[in-house]
Amino acid sequence: MSQIRHSFIDNLIINADRALRTLAAGSDMSCERPSPAQPLDEAALSEAERKKSAALMRVNHTGEVCAQALYQGQALTAKLPHVRAEMEHAAAEEIDHLVWCQQRIDALGSHTSYLNPVWYGLSFMIGAGAGLVSDKVSLGFVAATEDQVCKHLQHHLAELPQEDLRSRAVVEQMLEDEARHADMALSAGGYRFPAPVKGVMTLVSKLMTSTSYRI
Repeated sequence: MSQIRHSFIDNLIINADRALRTLAAGSDMSCERPSPAQPLDEAALSEAERKKSAALMRVNHTGEVCAQALYQGQALTAKLPHVRAEMEHAAAEEIDHLVWCQQRIDALGSHTSYLNPVWYGLSFMIGAGAGLVSDKVSLGFVAATEDQVCKHLQHHLAELPQEDLRSRAVVEQMLEDEARHADMALSAGGYRFPAPVKGVMTLVSKLMTSTSYRI
């Protein structure tokens, strides 16, 4: 069976639909894998612990919103079909993380970041721009971004209340998946970004995490 080829306009419409579904509260997006939190009991957290868990999971959710935008932007401008396919596959896997984080935030009685539309738009433009430069740069940006995400997730595991086993299970699985995505991008020929570029990315990442934690 031949693969359906979409025009540039078709892809823009598809990406607009994905953006709306990603950002819409109570989105009907479904995940392929059940949440790692599902078999675990909900912990009896104090109010302070509940708020901290919710804030950290809100940051993680925003990170997944950015991941969706980044991958979709890169897929839109990728030059080689196999690179485009890799980006679309990675975006599909990130949907699991997005849904899992949304579920935890709902269970903790909180809300997603009000700044998500801003971060989505910026991430989409960065992803599309990287894809326009070259597929090698685009894949390298994925690897560098996932490296940043892994560092944040490791920090969150240290910060989450020990009793909040559900949130911890989600973050642990996300960490495993993100590390694999970074390896995939480098193995596919991604450019290894130099330290100064990673330093700028770290500053931007800190801005995103600090604002999402509060807003």
